[in-house]
Amino acid sequence: MATRVTTLTDQVAEQLQDAIQTGVYGLGAKLPSGRELSRMYGVSQAVIREVTERLRSRGLIDSRQGVGCIVKSRALASGFRIQGEVGNRAELSSVFELRLDIESSAAALAAMRRDAGDLDALARILGRLEDNLYDLDAGVELDIAFHTALAGATHNAHYGRLLGYLNQQLYQAVRAARYNALIQLPLPEVVQLEHQAIYEAIRAGDPEAARAAVLEHLQEAAVHLQLDLLQRDRATGTFVHPARHVLSDTEVQ
Repeated sequence: MATRVTTLTDQVAEQLQDAIQTGVYGLGAKLPSGRELSRMYGVSQAVIREVTERLRSRGLIDSRQGVGCIVKSRALASGFRIQGEVGNRAELSSVFELRLDIESSAAALAAMRRDAGDLDALARILGRLEDNLYDLDAGVELDIAFHTALAGATHNAHYGRLLGYLNQQLYQAVRAARYNALIQLPLPEVVQLEHQAIYEAIRAGDPEAARAAVLEHLQEAAVHLQLDLLQRDRATGTFVHPARHVLSDTEVQ
């Protein structure tokens, strides 16, 4: 049986969640700043950002611009949630399969519904990504921000929440992919061109091209992460010669 790897994010998230649920931080209380939490738990501020996003997705805190993180509940939110860290290739492959279908559909919808504000937001993030191609930490944050903004351009709040959540859960995978790109030049430029292709298709209002661009981008990321995914047509997302499992008489019974 595989043993789950406990990361720093797992450890700090559980400790901070326990502090909220036991009343150390009461309802409506403001959590210490990211810098203070970083010092308290002896981890980087990048880890703290992952932790607070995880607690937000669990329904325990709200993040407010200019205010910080506020405790809104001691009870975990019910509904869809990935259990623990996406920490091994089997789990990561499963999430990528889900992401391929959902995000490619979101891109097609975004191409049909995007407005000027959405295009401005995507263009600004692309510009910042271009300026930070070789900055690992900034690149990860901006990569996630790009995909989150893509989901927002669907103008369907459910796409936005689900894909925002999935992308935050994939923080370590995005970091690993961008790190691999940094040590395999010119991959950073290739990844940037993939993001640019997604943006251009959405800007052009071409849902088929947007879907294909996202499929191309995510499948390339899966290759770099050495994930074992069923092969798909990169334009349509349909499976290419999918593996078929013939049921035995015992299985049928």
